[in-house]
Amino acid sequence: MDRGRKDLERNGGGVRWPTFLVIAYRNLNRNRRRTILCIVAVALAVFFNIFMQAWIQGMYDTIEEVIRTFDTGHIQIVSQQFEKEKEYLPVQYPLEEGMSVEEMKRRLVTIPAVDAVFPRIQTYASLLESVVKHALVWGIDTEGEPSYHFFNLTKRSDGLREGRYPRKGENACVVGSAFAKKTGIRIGDRLPFKVVSAQFSDKFWNPEVVGIFQFDYRKYDEGVIIVPFDRLQRILVLGEGTQQLVVYLKEGTQVDRVKGELKRVFSPETFVRGWTENYWVAYLRSSTVLYLIIFGVFQIVASFLIINTVVMVIHERIKEIGMMGALGMTRREIVQVFFFEALLLSVLGALCGVLLGGTATWIGSRFPLDMEMFTGGGMKEFPITGTLILHFSLEILGKGFLFGIAVSALCTIFPSLKSAFIEPVEALRR
Repeated sequence: MDRGRKDLERNGGGVRWPTFLVIAYRNLNRNRRRTILCIVAVALAVFFNIFMQAWIQGMYDTIEEVIRTFDTGHIQIVSQQFEKEKEYLPVQYPLEEGMSVEEMKRRLVTIPAVDAVFPRIQTYASLLESVVKHALVWGIDTEGEPSYHFFNLTKRSDGLREGRYPRKGENACVVGSAFAKKTGIRIGDRLPFKVVSAQFSDKFWNPEVVGIFQFDYRKYDEGVIIVPFDRLQRILVLGEGTQQLVVYLKEGTQVDRVKGELKRVFSPETFVRGWTENYWVAYLRSSTVLYLIIFGVFQIVASFLIINTVVMVIHERIKEIGMMGALGMTRREIVQVFFFEALLLSVLGALCGVLLGGTATWIGSRFPLDMEMFTGGGMKEFPITGTLILHFSLEILGKGFLFGIAVSALCTIFPSLKSAFIEPVEALRR
């Protein structure tokens, strides 16, 4: 008889968990207000978890894309001397002096991983007859780059608000929308300014404004004049050379490998930088710990929201726990009942949180948030667009869902264990 009872217990022990699951499910309907409170607590915690992940990842993605588009490409190539004085944007130190841009491009495009190569020149200008006294002149391939990039990362367009980009060799320029508004300049007007050439001589230029752009990147919209590369190259007396080359790869993950190949193509006086070495990227990555701490605080707050709710529910049912013990349920079985009940609540709450968080982040990925509203325009020097696109992904939703379930389940075990070890008589007296 004892052996039969032991066999029954052993066999029953492996299949009784569905019974606990049914009991837990029925308990959800006993106090609907309490059930709804628990579900809402878990849903809010999961929602904030998902939204914070999408916000932080969205900031990372935006900043990195801005840097690759406007600053370094995947790889930037300059002279060693330029790198030492880069804050002044000197044009007196051309890349591979004596070698033409076309020759350098021919060398680079032979590398299989290279997708595109663009020459660029950046220099400061003093404006004449204008309320704005200084600006950055950006000489680019005005026919190739606008068709290769999305200069307006928010609208995924070439960024032109009106007019057109200058043609190759044309004595023309385009200016930002904020710059045009501040100076009152319009398409067809002339924009006189002065630059310093590679021979340290002043060069006066008076190009026609043929277009107005809006990149949604305040630094450029306010203070950059875009001109044809070859025209600026000639005015700055660079011959057939260039100040810098930016290289775009077919796969951004190959930066380190291609950098090694580029160093073999150019002389030792050349400096090759991957986009991940940019100051702002390095700053962001060094600040990852800070972001993790901030995110961790949100996680802890969300966890306490769940813990407080679950603990409250268990302590409200101390007498019920005593009744279970008096009817012969073991401590393990009592813990299992509460564990499965919390598991069901956490699954329902996590699903609601994923639905809310997923909807919010999807909307944020389609309709960007206005960063000017949050910062008041105080992030002009920060490489981020005026709008923030939240990062929507199934991975983030999955992490949020698992967070809600794991925290709820773990937070239930300890208070239910404590309650299960209370003697039935003591529990019934409370």
